[in-house]
Formats: sequence, C-alpha cells, structure tokens
Amino acid sequence: MAAPFFNTPFQPYVYQSPQDAVTPFQILGGEAQIVQIMLKPQEKVIARPGSMCYTSGSVQMDNVYITEQEVGVWQWIFGKTVTSIVLHNSGSSDGFVGVAAPSLARILPIDLAMFGGELRCQPDAFLCSVNDVKVTNVTTDHRARNAVVGAEKLSGQGLAFIIGSGSVVQKNLEVGEVLAVDASCIAAVTTTVNVEVKYNGPMRRGVFGADNLVTAVLTGPGIVFIQSLPFQRLSQRVARAVTAPHVRENPKFFIQLAIFFFLAYVVIVSSLLLTDV
Repeated sequence: MAAPFFNTPFQPYVYQSPQDAVTPFQILGGEAQIVQIMLKPQEKVIARPGSMCYTSGSVQMDNVYITEQEVGVWQWIFGKTVTSIVLHNSGSSDGFVGVAAPSLARILPIDLAMFGGELRCQPDAFLCSVNDVKVTNVTTDHRARNAVVGAEKLSGQGLAFIIGSGSVVQKNLEVGEVLAVDASCIAAVTTTVNVEVKYNGPMRRGVFGADNLVTAVLTGPGIVFIQSLPFQRLSQRVARAVTAPHVRENPKFFIQLAIFFFLAYVVIVSSLLLTDV
C-alpha cells in the first residue's frame, strides 16, 4: 500500500465487492469524520463536490456530470448539485483518498449488496462510493411509504458511504414492529420499511414555530438509520442564537414592525373604501 493508515482508535475495514475486488478503508475521527479509502492502480472513487480532503500524489481528480443522477432543471436552479468528482488512481502503485463529512456528522459504510441493492436516504446524505453505485434523485413517488425518505435512492451492488448528523442509531425492525421517529431524524431506510407520515397537533402550532410537527411511523421489516442532530435543526438553532440577541438589543425593530403593519392596514382599508365608491 502507498501509506499506512493513520494511528487512530478506529480499526481499518476491508470491503470485498461481488467481483472479488478488495478495497480497504478506514473511518477517522469521532466527529466530522473522514473516510480514507485505499485505491489500487486504475481504481476510482466517486464523491460529492467539495468533499475531497486529501489524496496521494498519484490520484487525479476530475469534475464530471453524472447522467444517472437525473437532476431536473428546477432542482438545479434551487441549488441541487448536478456534478460529481471522480478520484482516480492513475499511478502504477497503490494510493489513497480522504473524503470528509461536510458537517458534524458520522460516516456510515453501506454495502448495498447486503441491503437488497437499494437504500433510500435524506437529501445530500450520499458522500462517496466505490464500484457499482447509482445515485438517483427521486422527485415524485406516490407510494406512501416513501413520502418522507425519498430524496435520494442508492442502488447497485457496490459500497456507498452516507452521512448521519450527530450520533447515529441503527434499528433493525422485525415484521410488524412499529417505530415512531421525527421525520427529520431519519438518515436512511431500506425499501422494505413502510413509512407513514403523521402530523402532530393543529396547523397553528406550525405557524408559531413548534418543533416535532411531523412524525414518521415506520413499520418493519427492515433497517432504519436515525440521526440525532439533523443539519436543518442545527442550522435553525444557530440562526436563533445569532439573531435573537440583536433583536432584543434593537428596540427600533419593533417600532419598524408596528409602522409596517399600520401602513399595510391603511392600504387595505383605503382600497376597500375606493372599491365601494
């Protein structure tokens, strides 16, 4: 091999593909992890743009358009990535790549051959892959079980790495076993699990910013990966902490808000009076 694995508490793993190809890899760190993958000559890794952390000198990086991602125009306009990076070991000796999680997340190695060749994930959960892995952006799925987890579908017989924010718990559901999970806390789920959406409480709770409004009721058999701190929840908490002190320290904000509603009221009343005339 080109270089030894780093000295960490995490032991290296070995993945053997259906074609008998062996790929060693190691997950480094406790939070905001890095997966280090060893590549033989002419082997490659497909990863999300911006996820590459380091490589050996023999590894070349190309930014390519992956047609099977099937990203629509509207998804591209609203920020969905339409490209991937290919990390290819073009040298004559073994090399390595380090792919990093984009946030405080755990990296989960998923051998799709052991999951029936298909797994459904939350948006942008896919990090990188080795061998036969196809990533499809699912925009419409009329089956109720995929109403929550259907943004990305991983299919094939290769090795995929997905991310789960915070701590990750794996639940193996037996036939008929039911588990209720906050919808945003589902990182990934196998296709055999039935997912039903349940809204908690009246709609007015959502207007005033209540949490845990949508619960996913999961019915086995199958496997579900649960993340403790979804990125959306973390970003909302950070935004509240940043903006709330400024609002409290700025009394002009409330005055401006009152003036805005008063002017809106005047405009509406004036338009009604003119209409009656």
